[in-house]
Amino acid sequence: MTVRVLLADDQEMVRTALRLVIDRREDLSVVGESADGEQAVSHAIELRPDVVLMDVRMPGMTGVEATWRLTTSWPGPGPAPRVLVLTTFDLDEYVHAALRAGAAGFLLKNSPPDQLTHAIRTAAAGEAVLAPSVTRRLIDTVTALPAALLPHAPVPPDPAPREGRQEDGLDRPDTPGVLNALTERELHVLVLVARGMSNARIAAALGLSEGNVKSRVNRILTRLGLENRVQAALLAHQAGLTGSIRMTTTPGPRQATADSTGDPSTSS
Repeated sequence: MTVRVLLADDQEMVRTALRLVIDRREDLSVVGESADGEQAVSHAIELRPDVVLMDVRMPGMTGVEATWRLTTSWPGPGPAPRVLVLTTFDLDEYVHAALRAGAAGFLLKNSPPDQLTHAIRTAAAGEAVLAPSVTRRLIDTVTALPAALLPHAPVPPDPAPREGRQEDGLDRPDTPGVLNALTERELHVLVLVARGMSNARIAAALGLSEGNVKSRVNRILTRLGLENRVQAALLAHQAGLTGSIRMTTTPGPRQATADSTGDPSTSS
């Protein structure tokens, strides 16, 4: 299966370089180019790409607004394309805003070709393109951003509490109503996501398979009405969960192994 890619950048030279890298891979193909946010939205609707590489700072409509429109107003048919934000700086405040708008992750423009193509494949597969260490930095910075930069930050609905939840070794405080949609185990996973842990490390810490953790993360996103794990981590931080929930489970040898080997560069 070929991953279809739309390039959105106001610099023709950048688009040309990206096309040369992407089109050399047999499983990737550039299906179009856009020079600003307005074109990115219209071209995405017309061409139906799997992934959009979206520059942040473009004339007219910015990449942030274009990302928001694609993730919240996609006309279909089929799912909206996954958006990877391109930036020159890894702590660009507009990148944070784009992630809040539903982007699947971000890449630096000086990323090596193999990292770029791997990120495109990862995003197309429905996973987030963020290293856990970067996730922590993003969370710390986004929580300090002025509200004016995040006019469209998604607000999850406030569901009724779920009945019959099983306690799962957590010293759980009173949580905001929106988080009552989660089971104890899901809340536990959410806290570890907010701490920047990859699926592999969460699996090791909880004694679960990595596939099981991935499924639980997906359920958490669905129940909270969120687009990606970055938004989930932000919600947990804003709710004060990361410091108020005490994990009483005893880490096993699998956790020690994961801690010694480090985290993968991408997670879902």
